[in-house]
Amino acid sequence: MGKIPNRDEAWELLCQYNQDAFHRKHAKTVGGVLRWYAQQLGYADEAEFWEVVGILHDLDFEQYPQQHCIKEREILTQLGVDERIIHAVVSHAYQLHEGLDTAPEHTMEKVLFATDELTGLIGAAALMRPSKSVADMELKSVKKKFKDKKFAAGCSREVIEQGAQMLGWELDDLISQTILAMRSCEAEVNAL
Repeated sequence: MGKIPNRDEAWELLCQYNQDAFHRKHAKTVGGVLRWYAQQLGYADEAEFWEVVGILHDLDFEQYPQQHCIKEREILTQLGVDERIIHAVVSHAYQLHEGLDTAPEHTMEKVLFATDELTGLIGAAALMRPSKSVADMELKSVKKKFKDKKFAAGCSREVIEQGAQMLGWELDDLISQTILAMRSCEAEVNAL
């Protein structure tokens, strides 16, 4: 079994590879969202592990966008990080590039796959609100933006839908729950 960084160590590692505030905020958001889901889905004793995976999931994206998750596997393996973390972060990019055939298996991996793009879409929708917050975000607002393919065009609706299917959830439930999850960590993200 390899090294399992705690949340502070994961954050420090993420910051070594990511200077851009957007990438750091995204990592903190996804980490917080995964922590929230762990607590809601009966994995409270693994909440920090889920959060660490969320923080690290895009470790290589800023520096190696064309080799996303391929490079991350190399980096984390060289650092001796536990294979469960490596599998989880690589699986969130399932079929993104040739050679990324590690499918999400564990519930946490499926949640990461489903919410990574969705947090971006919800975050972009929040910025359009007078409050600039998810605190007053409603499902119908996100669904309207979801249907507008030009809005947050980089957020793949197909991946979000595929993630909901992997989990066996309705899309509305995934969106509603992810809004709540983002509310749980919004203050910490905004403090960055």
